[in-house]
Parts: sequence; structure tokens; C-alpha cells
Amino acid sequence: MKNGRHLTLGIETSCDETAVSVVADGRDILSNVISTQISIHTQFGGVVPEIASRRHLENINGVIDKALSDADVCIGDIDLVGVTYGPGLVGALLIGVAAAKSIAYACDIPLVGVNHMHGHIAANYLEHHDLEPPFMSLVVSGGHTNIVNVPDYNKCEKIGGTRDDAAGEAFDKVARVIGLGYPGGPKVDKAAREGNREAIDFKRVWLEPGSYDFSFSGLKTQALNYLNSERQAGREINVNDVAASFQEAVVEVIAEKAVRAAAEYGQKRIVMAGGVASNTRLRELISEKAAAQGIDVLRPSPVLCTDNGAMIASAAYYAYKAGERSGYDLDAVPALEF
Repeated sequence: MKNGRHLTLGIETSCDETAVSVVADGRDILSNVISTQISIHTQFGGVVPEIASRRHLENINGVIDKALSDADVCIGDIDLVGVTYGPGLVGALLIGVAAAKSIAYACDIPLVGVNHMHGHIAANYLEHHDLEPPFMSLVVSGGHTNIVNVPDYNKCEKIGGTRDDAAGEAFDKVARVIGLGYPGGPKVDKAAREGNREAIDFKRVWLEPGSYDFSFSGLKTQALNYLNSERQAGREINVNDVAASFQEAVVEVIAEKAVRAAAEYGQKRIVMAGGVASNTRLRELISEKAAAQGIDVLRPSPVLCTDNGAMIASAAYYAYKAGERSGYDLDAVPALEF
């Protein structure tokens, strides 16, 4: 506690970012330190779990120290430790969980394990200080594409999810094949701005009537087959047109289903979250469709869309207020459900 404010230290190590943040009262970011490994994994075309784990081990103490320093607090000022315990890469998660348990034990303060996906939703509380549940959330990241009804701070009801490839995975794979490299999402987004999104007729996968689930595996295969056939025929491939057309086929389905879900559940707000939530075309399209239904769309800044400790701190704070506590037996759960 400092100046009468409840301070939460949030630790996030689910993938390839070592991220630590200090957040006051669940809403105000005092520090947000992110040590990314993108430059390391780019040469492999994706995240290598063993390398990610080793880097977390090397970085975690320094990132914690910097987060405390940037917030102008000491470890004794911290009231609560929140940490991602799943889903994610098991080795990476274990580093964060071990660090959080050590701090909680040494400082004799409460520990709260946080579902990574709940953390992404909580990022919006940091950006929009007046935001309170209920609302509909769209969580779109490298490994997840979910529509989630949020009736309360600590209750998330998944009503739709990906059945195979998530949107971020599909972007990464197509980006690699057309030569854009890793990470694919931002690179596809950038290339698409210079392309014609109607140039190639990629299919929209709606699944059965009324479903809020997603499937991008078939669309990804169609894109790869298109690229192979064009190359075999010796025709020049317009990378920007491919990126724009593929992106449109992905985001059109996501935006349509998210808005339909909000309308069906009577929610007047859609809260976006996750790395793909920073995609400019998705933001534009969902805003257009939602406005036509009288629904508001909220989204965090790009830095809060990607993995960060601040979102974990916020989610931990509200879980703690609701009486949740984790024991020192907290373990990593790589396949943790929503």
C-alpha cells in the first residue's frame, strides 16, 4: 500500500514476452515493462518454446526490478501478486508462476493466479476507467478467437470459439508463405492497407446456422492452394492483394458474429481484446456493423492488446476483491480452459 492505494504486481510469461506491471486499484498503470523476444523467434518463423522459457528465466528478475523502479515503489509496497498460470507454453508459464509465488511468500502477501484470457478482457478496465460489466467481449489472439459474455468482473461465459486455427495462427501461416515473415498479424495488416480486398474471392466460413464458433483452417488451406497454383502457372502474385483479401475473409466473419452475439444477448457494448484486436480492418468493420445495431465498441490501445503484466494485475485485483486466493501449490496449466 502506498498513498492509500492498493498496489498489484502483475506477471505475465505465457508465451514470448516477459511482462511485469504495477497497477493501482485495478485501473491505474504505474508501470508496464515488456521484454519481447520477437527478434529472437523471427529467424525461426515462430516461437520456439524452449528458447522462450530460457529467455524468461534470464529476464524475469530484471523486468520485475524495472517495473518496481518505474512505478517508484519498493517490493514492500506491493499488496497483491497476480500471475498468469494458463493457458500458454508450460515452460514459460512456470517461470512466471515460480517468481510470483516466491514474492508472495517472501513478502507475506496474497497470490492470485489469472487465466490469461480473462487478463486480455481486463485490459479494457485500464483503458476505459468507467467500464463495468455486463458486456460482450471479443477475444482474438494468436491462439484464441472467442466470443465471451461477461456478466460480472469475475465471470466469463464463452459462447463461441475456434474449432481449429485461431485468427492469429491463420495470419501467421499465410504471412509466412507469401514472404511477409513473423509475426504475421501486423505484417498482413500493413500489407492489406495497400491491397484490394476484393481481388481474390476467399470463402467466408460461417459454419452451421446460429453458431458463434470459428474455423479458419479451410480458409488458410484455400489461400495456400491459391498461392501454389499461381506460382505453378508462373503468374506474379500481388502480395498486398492476397493480404487484403485473406484478411477480409477472416475479419468479416469475426465482426459479424461478434455483433450478432451482442444483439442476441442484449448487450450494448462489445469489448475487444487480444493481439488481433489491434488489427485496423477488424476495428473498422466491427465498429461499422455495431453502430448499425446501436452497439458501442471499446478496445484497448495496441500496447494493451498484446501480452502485458498490467492486464494480469487488473484481473487479479478484481478476483482478489471477490475473495479469490491461490495457494503456494499454484501450478502452470498450459491448456487452461476459458
